Amino acid sequence: MADAFSLPMAEIAMLLGEGKMKARALAEEAIANHERFGPKLMAYSQWAPEQARKCADAADAAFAVGSRAGSLQGIPTSIKDLFAVAGFPTYAGSPRRLPPKFESDGPLVASLRAQLATVMGKTHMVEFAFGGTGQNAHYGSPWNPWDATAHRSPGGSSSGAGISLCEGSALLAFGTDTAASVRLPASMTGNAGLKLTKGRWSTEGIVQLSFTLDTPGILARSMADAAFGFAALDPDLGDGFAFLRGVPDSVDGIRIGIADPWFWESCENGIGDAVRRAIDALARAGAVVKEAPLPEARDVFALYLEGGLSGIELRAFLDQELPDWLATIDPVNAPALRNAENLSAREYLSRLLRMLEAAKSAAARFGHVDVIATPTVMFTPHIITGEASAEQFWQHNRNIVHNLMPANYLGLCTATVPVGLDRLGMPVGLQLIAKGGDDERLVAIACAAERVLGTPREILGAPPMCRG
Repeated sequence: MADAFSLPMAEIAMLLGEGKMKARALAEEAIANHERFGPKLMAYSQWAPEQARKCADAADAAFAVGSRAGSLQGIPTSIKDLFAVAGFPTYAGSPRRLPPKFESDGPLVASLRAQLATVMGKTHMVEFAFGGTGQNAHYGSPWNPWDATAHRSPGGSSSGAGISLCEGSALLAFGTDTAASVRLPASMTGNAGLKLTKGRWSTEGIVQLSFTLDTPGILARSMADAAFGFAALDPDLGDGFAFLRGVPDSVDGIRIGIADPWFWESCENGIGDAVRRAIDALARAGAVVKEAPLPEARDVFALYLEGGLSGIELRAFLDQELPDWLATIDPVNAPALRNAENLSAREYLSRLLRMLEAAKSAAARFGHVDVIATPTVMFTPHIITGEASAEQFWQHNRNIVHNLMPANYLGLCTATVPVGLDRLGMPVGLQLIAKGGDDERLVAIACAAERVLGTPREILGAPPMCRG
């Protein structure tokens, strides 16, 4: 079947199960797509076509005898190199291979393997996930495929994840989100992204950045695909087909809150207008739209600007597990990690308590709305230059995580869906934020919104570097 990657994941899974499509043929299409588009885009740090073929053959052999291991059987998947995957080394974006203890599958990867998904390889990332720009001093920076002339940021820290979807080498991409790192690359590359409530999915088998904030997540070509993957991987659900059947056909009666101006006032290149048009379309389709302030976002962003929690928690992890790694850390990150040793326990605990208090207050904001809507990212992906100073690097980072990191600090769950292009032709995302613990409801609402607004492929088309 030509261009299987144009089909929804649920339809592909159904065709595989019925024997009308072969997992090996799907893997070969993924491999061909990567060979065609991938050399410049740099989605993968470890590209594994032979491993993918073996996975696909195992899926086909199981299908042939009527065995269904799970909804993701035969589905091409990319995995961020922060995840341990047996048979693959783990570098976590660093220049050295981590010890063997970081190469054993955690529950999420184990579930993927048990379902006989096709693992295409491990994707590029920011070193130890500490940063959102997508840059990596050791390996170079992946290229956002939406600009064929300028090397723009693909978002990070899961920098290769969204690109693997754009080039057609994966249908589902594993990422992690500590302050933005699933939703940011998803939005910047025109894909859907899902950050679950902290604790919903285990972080076992994932190299730590922040034990307080780390959350596994997924990126997909559409929210329907993300929902299918979410249900297939979630221990409480386990069936992508059943979950999608339960998604409402309309947004009629869904209560959407418009976030306060803090989330909008710095939008550039028509980003805010594109998001407001999408919200207006949802209102015309029956959604109930009202104002929904979230002042706690300002509070935790101020906390983030003070240094937050990630730097000191990463430093503690390195001191305990990889004590000689600090010498080779990316130069733009090294000062922050070295300075973290000067943070007192009193100040660290004060920040933690301030965060918990803000999260408690924020949870009460969802009594009159189902979700709060914001632009996912207020800024067009910046052009990556080798001359950028550490201060310029961190200014870009602060800008692009502005609307994203509050959800992590406030214990909320969020999704992003593409809604258009900005004036420079780069993707624009709509972020939907829900109360912590409302993950299934959030995903259902985001899917319903996508049914009204259209899929990314319908709205955006293909990235310029992945056409023809």
